[in-house]
Amino acid sequence: MTTSPLPLTEAYLVANGDMRLAANQQCWPAQAQLEAQLTQALLALGVRVTRAHGVDPHEHHGFISSQRMGMDVFRQIPKDAPVIVAEAVWQYSHHVLAGLRAHRGPILTVANWSGQWPGLVGLLNLNGSLTKMGIAYSTLWSENFKDDFFVSRLSEWVQSGRVTHDLSHVRPFDAQAVPAEHRALGTQLAHALLERQAILGIFDEGCMGMYNAIVDDELLNPLGIYKERLSQSALYAGMQQVTDDEALAALNWLTERGMQFVWGSDHAAELTRAQTLDQLRMYVAAVRIAAQFGCDAIGIQYQQGLKDLAPASDLAEGLLNNPDRPPVHDARTGEVLYPAQALPHFNEVDEGAAVDGLLTHQVWTALGLDPSNTLHDIRWGEDHEGQFVWVFMISGAAPASHFKGGYAGASSERQPPMFFAQGGGTLKGESRPGALVWSRVYVRSGQLHVDLGLGQAVALLEAEVQRRWAHTNPQWPIMNAVLEGVSRDQMMAQHQANHIQVAYAPSRERAVEALNVKATLFDTLGVRVHLCGLEARA
Repeated sequence: MTTSPLPLTEAYLVANGDMRLAANQQCWPAQAQLEAQLTQALLALGVRVTRAHGVDPHEHHGFISSQRMGMDVFRQIPKDAPVIVAEAVWQYSHHVLAGLRAHRGPILTVANWSGQWPGLVGLLNLNGSLTKMGIAYSTLWSENFKDDFFVSRLSEWVQSGRVTHDLSHVRPFDAQAVPAEHRALGTQLAHALLERQAILGIFDEGCMGMYNAIVDDELLNPLGIYKERLSQSALYAGMQQVTDDEALAALNWLTERGMQFVWGSDHAAELTRAQTLDQLRMYVAAVRIAAQFGCDAIGIQYQQGLKDLAPASDLAEGLLNNPDRPPVHDARTGEVLYPAQALPHFNEVDEGAAVDGLLTHQVWTALGLDPSNTLHDIRWGEDHEGQFVWVFMISGAAPASHFKGGYAGASSERQPPMFFAQGGGTLKGESRPGALVWSRVYVRSGQLHVDLGLGQAVALLEAEVQRRWAHTNPQWPIMNAVLEGVSRDQMMAQHQANHIQVAYAPSRERAVEALNVKATLFDTLGVRVHLCGLEARA
């Protein structure tokens, strides 16, 4: 509830950052530019901005870099004062959640519209976390902080302490509007899940401060889904048990299918063959642990801890999300584990993506479709030839079955040293054009919700694809996507996570069928279903 006098005449600004010093230092110039532009925009509306914390002269950046620091900063901010969380970077939301949870004044989250550092990704994660906490907030984004959309809504916040957005694209799901055969299959799959039950293997919970990515057992268990809480230390130990021959066999399988590895000799700056082999040891170990515990899907955190011991998990993640992948044999019996099946992997142990990926896998399999699916970051996007084309991008977890040319169109390039000191490569490729179903599972008001919509992955000219890669992370897989019936600003205003789940269908007609079955499955399980940009009979 807004308790500050209106219109607002002053506001406190906080800048939340990474836990990793190198990231905070390298990204600081972009943040400083955002803050200067935002401060000028507010000054033009008669609002004086006070930065709630300074620039550290020793660390050479001005970010909040820990939960304790965030608590200390918010203790100095009057509880009823307007607060702006301004983000040009990826940020660890938990640094500021304690302060925001206790705050009584109006809260505004703001990001720059840029692909350089993932400020938009950080904004969406923070927004989803605030939504899960039940904390009222407003949100805005802008490329230059001078456009009409931004200025008009910033003025609204100054005058009223809140911002309104157009959410007319969101409609409640009506099961009775779904064709009977789709409804029957969705209901059947729901009852089968409740009867058999499923296990999510969680390799350490709570990655990178993503509070919104933790779904409590009390919400999961009524769906028939349970957690097996695993440790990344066990995964690392399992890697040590994978033989050189087993890692080499997986590598040979990939190279025989045409996958390229951009190897060098400098461990600190380049991808090396040894790093790739360690990544494939992780892949084999992960499958074996999943089989040991009977997991239906797994998520590897790969951040604090494991990142200091082993190369990136991204290559393993992308392989897991594909039914066509190097075979992994039981170390004792020699049998192939999960033969000809994907073992859905939810990047960064995002449990909303876990539920989504698992149920998508079941629906697509039941419909005889390729069940390969993945999450992506909602990274950025621009207008292109009369339509808004999103850049969806994740650090390597996308399966090669999503790429032009499959494995032959895939490469592995070294992850940026700023984030990945032990190296390791991605599973990189350009997503092929085709019909999509997109979705997101999230928590609001203590209940599970899911947003569902249709879209298209689109083919762009090579120069445009390379330009988009250069504006983001050229090492990562990319999907250029158009969302049906949902504008850029509607998507940003509604979406409750940094991640979006995507799965292909052979045609729009089959995509509608899959969406209807999936929506019915969720609805039968008691999840609140929202259709975005379309009706049930789209």
